[in-house]
Amino acid sequence: MSEQKPLVGILMGSDNDYEVMIEAGRALKSFGVPFEMNVSSAHRTPKRTAGYVREARGRGIKVLIAGAGAAAHLAGVVAAETTLPVIGVPIDSSSLKGLDSLLATVQMPAGIPVATMAIGKAGARNAGIFAVQLLALGDSVLSEKLSAYKEELAAGVAVRAEALQERLSKEKF
Repeated sequence: MSEQKPLVGILMGSDNDYEVMIEAGRALKSFGVPFEMNVSSAHRTPKRTAGYVREARGRGIKVLIAGAGAAAHLAGVVAAETTLPVIGVPIDSSSLKGLDSLLATVQMPAGIPVATMAIGKAGARNAGIFAVQLLALGDSVLSEKLSAYKEELAAGVAVRAEALQERLSKEKF
C-alpha cells in the first residue's frame, strides 16, 4: 500500500478471501494507485459495512472493489450504500466453486449496478485493472500507463508465438 491517500477501497467478506483479493491490490500497486483493504461482511457486520461505504467518498475513495464468496451479497450491499463505482469479485469459496458467488454478484436489480468480474484471482486482478481504467478517465498519466501495459501484453504474446513457431520447427511429427 502507499503513503498517498487511497483512491480505491477493497473490501472482502472474510480474511479467508485475502489470497484472492490481494490480486486486485497487486494490480493497483503496479500502476501506482494507492488503495486500502478491509474485511467487512454484508451479513455479519452490516452496520460496519454501511459505515465504511458511506464514509469512503469523504476519505477520497473513488472506486470500491468488493469480493465475497458463498451468498456473496457484499458488492450489492456496497452498491446500495453509494454512488461510487462498485466492482464485484465472486470468490470460489463454496462447494459450488464460485458459481453461487457469481450469480449473487451479477444479478443486481435495476438501479443498483455492480460491474462483475470473473470468479477468483483472475477476476480480482481484472477488478484492479478496471479500477485503474475508471480512474484513468480523468488522469492522463494513468491513461499512458494503461497504454504501455497493453503494449507489454501484446509484446509478450508475440514473444510466445515466436517461441512456439521455433518449437514446432524442431518437432518431428
